[in-house]
Amino acid sequence: MTRINEIISGLQKVTADPEKAVADYTKETGKGAVGICYLYAPDEIFHAAGYLPVGMWGATVPISKARTHLPPFACSVMQAVMELECAGVYDILKAVVFSVPCDTLKCMSQMWKGKCPSLTFCHPQNRKLEASNVFLAEEYRQLKERFEAIIGEKIPDAAIEKSIGIYNANRAVMREFTDVAAEYPDIFDPVKRHAVIKSRFFMEKSRHTALVSELIAEVKKQPKKPWPGKKIILSGIMAEPDGFLDVFRECGMAVAADDLAQEGRQYRVDVPDVPGKEPLYRLARWWQDFDGCSLATDLATVDKGKFRGNMLVDMAKKYRADGVVICMVKFCDPEEFDYPVLYPVLDKAGIPNLMVEVDLEIRSFEQVKTRVQTFRDILG
Repeated sequence: MTRINEIISGLQKVTADPEKAVADYTKETGKGAVGICYLYAPDEIFHAAGYLPVGMWGATVPISKARTHLPPFACSVMQAVMELECAGVYDILKAVVFSVPCDTLKCMSQMWKGKCPSLTFCHPQNRKLEASNVFLAEEYRQLKERFEAIIGEKIPDAAIEKSIGIYNANRAVMREFTDVAAEYPDIFDPVKRHAVIKSRFFMEKSRHTALVSELIAEVKKQPKKPWPGKKIILSGIMAEPDGFLDVFRECGMAVAADDLAQEGRQYRVDVPDVPGKEPLYRLARWWQDFDGCSLATDLATVDKGKFRGNMLVDMAKKYRADGVVICMVKFCDPEEFDYPVLYPVLDKAGIPNLMVEVDLEIRSFEQVKTRVQTFRDILG
């Protein structure tokens, strides 16, 4: 267990101090980092240029200056990101990249006032058409060209192809980690599981892959122990901060799997191999192949609902979960619109579910704890 604890502890340190991770990478490579705000972007383009793509997911900070730039009903994550921007936290970045799938992200991309330049692109929402692939590949081409102008060098297709391979390898090992963590809930409580996953946002992917692969190998040497508590699926944008996840640990609940934009949705599917197509087209096809997120539009039907609802039902069965917890980021319109469609699908399948609010600004989780304790009692 010593090596297991060493690896987990190291990954927790990375997530606790992203600024140090960026500084260390910059010192080592002489290049620096690119901020991805947030959700889904073609990280491989920036990785291919030798830069470190880092996730911008906010932090638990008091909100004050952000109120002058965003309306009070902007989501909790973007309020925190804006507050950090006003404090100069992101000034060390070479550039910041915005996708704009919701109104708040559109506001953020237009109001960016940091010292580093901002780059914006648009995901097509009618995602299943071939025209969408062509459109998004062109969006990525323009994004690449704007970044090339910033760094003063070209990014060859061969480098992007290599980065796609590195990222796909990381996606594969993270899917394996999810399965292993579900079998060893005594080792991976919700906080530790989250740290292993979140650390990938602040590490060069091949290094992260190597560490997680070693962690998986060490864990598999340990005996599997019966889990006396309940197992749940987390779904939503994110489940933070650690105090929020601590509630589930204290209530004897293990995270069997997740459908979180910050976690499992990032590596749910690989960038496909499309013979005869350029790497930017391959990256565009990832968006078409990806399903099950409120920000990736799919068609809801009366009898089957949205893809995400059926996916959660299948996930709960696969991992033998006792229930599903919807982590609702405060003022996140896409997630709020999804929940009324998800609820009847889960209810019809007989899967107990709970919706709890995620707010990065709060520091006390007593109300969340009361609701989770009640849910645990309902589960029996």
